Amino acid sequence: MRNEPKVVAITGASSGIGEATARRLAADGHRLLLGARRVERLEALTEEIGAAGGTAAFRRLDVTDAGDVRGFVAAAGERYGRVDVVVNNAGVMPLSPLDALEVEEWDRTIDVNVRGVLYGIAAALPVMRAQGAGHIVNIASVGAYEVSPTAAVYCATKFAVRAISEGLRQESGGGVRVTLVSPGVTESELADGISDPVARDAMKAYRAVALPASAVADAIAYAVSQPPEVDVNELVVRPVASAR
Repeated sequence: MRNEPKVVAITGASSGIGEATARRLAADGHRLLLGARRVERLEALTEEIGAAGGTAAFRRLDVTDAGDVRGFVAAAGERYGRVDVVVNNAGVMPLSPLDALEVEEWDRTIDVNVRGVLYGIAAALPVMRAQGAGHIVNIASVGAYEVSPTAAVYCATKFAVRAISEGLRQESGGGVRVTLVSPGVTESELADGISDPVARDAMKAYRAVALPASAVADAIAYAVSQPPEVDVNELVVRPVASAR
């Protein structure tokens, strides 16, 4: 298995899976551009990676803005000369029953979880086509395979990411690799955004057994490290003790 240094752009890199992935890929020798809205966290993470001998830079990023995402991917190419991997990791999870009618939360979930991934693909594909190679890694969830009460909209967005990833794989013609990583319950800040009290309490119990974010980062690193002729398409990563 080869592990040649690559240029990797990661969205949602300020915490959770994105932050852990940045640490893991930097330790593997890859050169990173980190994106998120919380610039102070990105700055601290970039300094930490640099102090450990890694290579990373950061840029403020709003994945709901197509132009901002294009600028983010372009900045990776301008800084490092190419873009080998884009990890579309940014996501939100504001759960609530449908009859709570949290329409603004629905819109936000769709904007970040679906449009954000599509904007990442739209920004990366032309660059990777021009290079003749590239790798798009989309982060979904076990919610891409099942639906739970209060999670209908969230799961719908993750079903969409799964469908988009499979469509992209079929259309790529082998020039661009596509990986879908679907974590089970993982330590992160996603649950902090749940405003509905019933859903929030249910999620506390659901998250009693959780993976460390580093376990998902390891799965991403595995897919990225494969030789050019190997395309790891789907990885589902769950805690051993989890029923879901």
